[in-house]
Amino acid sequence: MSMWDSIKNRLKHELIDIVEFLDDSGDTLSYRFERFQNEIKNGAKCIVREGQAAVFINEGKLADVLPPGTYTLDTKNIPILATLLGWKYGFESPFKAEIYFVSTRIFSDQKWGTMNPVIVRDPEFGPVRLRAFGTYTIRVKDPGAFIKNAVGTDNRFTLSEINTQLRNTIVSHLGDALGESKIPLLDIAGRTLELSKFLGDTLVDEWKKFGLEVPTLLIENVSLPPEVEAALDKRSSMGVLGNLDNYAKFQAAEAIRDAAKNPGTAGTFVGVGVGQAFGNMIAGTTAGAAAGVAGAAPPPLPAFFLVINGIQAGPFDQSGLVGKVRSGELTPSSLVWRQGMQQWAPASSVGELAAVFTSVPPAIPGGPPPVPPR
Repeated sequence: MSMWDSIKNRLKHELIDIVEFLDDSGDTLSYRFERFQNEIKNGAKCIVREGQAAVFINEGKLADVLPPGTYTLDTKNIPILATLLGWKYGFESPFKAEIYFVSTRIFSDQKWGTMNPVIVRDPEFGPVRLRAFGTYTIRVKDPGAFIKNAVGTDNRFTLSEINTQLRNTIVSHLGDALGESKIPLLDIAGRTLELSKFLGDTLVDEWKKFGLEVPTLLIENVSLPPEVEAALDKRSSMGVLGNLDNYAKFQAAEAIRDAAKNPGTAGTFVGVGVGQAFGNMIAGTTAGAAAGVAGAAPPPLPAFFLVINGIQAGPFDQSGLVGKVRSGELTPSSLVWRQGMQQWAPASSVGELAAVFTSVPPAIPGGPPPVPPR
């Protein structure tokens, strides 16, 4: 550069009396205003727009931070600068100082995610590898701390220079947040907002070191490993089987009740037999998958007391009950009781007696009516 070019360049900057920064990049967090040898003219105007702050650095130290507004750079408006060493004459002559414009607006839709699985310990599944991803927003809350701890002397500091650090911080605290929140893996999908807030609260001090604030931190998805998903699918299937087993018992009880309403012993036995057969069919297909592995025999039928002709009789075991059914002394409407029952109840309401009624064949179609009891 020739001497004339150097003179023109200096004169050009000395004629500038407005200090401002218009950002159209969309990702600039701070910008150092370039002046010739960083000289500030007496009476220069500093324009700080909404969403900005102006940070003055003198001799490598933080001098002042200006919020949005228009300022005349003299000792009256910048008292901190005036008290610095070498400012005893104010702005009567140019003084060297660096001015950084810091964006304080919110930068939204920043992405984060786990590059590798995070190992967490779940009380039900034990150690599990998880992957997660989401979004966050960021803004500068303390411009002075941001310049000192993050920017340094960078003339243009962008989001890409800090986002990697922020993402790593989020991921490194994710496992701790999952453990401390004590949210079971099965409930995470329905409690992501709660977990997001918990994670964000644990990171406040980390952001504060850099003068930053993360107003919003969202966990959009937590991915379980395939083996855990398979276990969940199996558990859901077992839950369905359990419901079918209850349904089979309900059907058996309904069949006994309907049979008690049918006139004649034959109709009673046929109705009970159909209900029990249906119940056994479903219970066999469902309970066999869960209980068949153990190979344990069913428990014996408990002893029952009966009311026969208004007189208590018993107790009777299963063979005795079958005999009473054959003799006609035990019908679905007969009152029965066993240990553990609160009161006497009709046999049709006791599901355990369904097998007793179905063990006696009904009357032969077209044959003689059953012999009444003597």
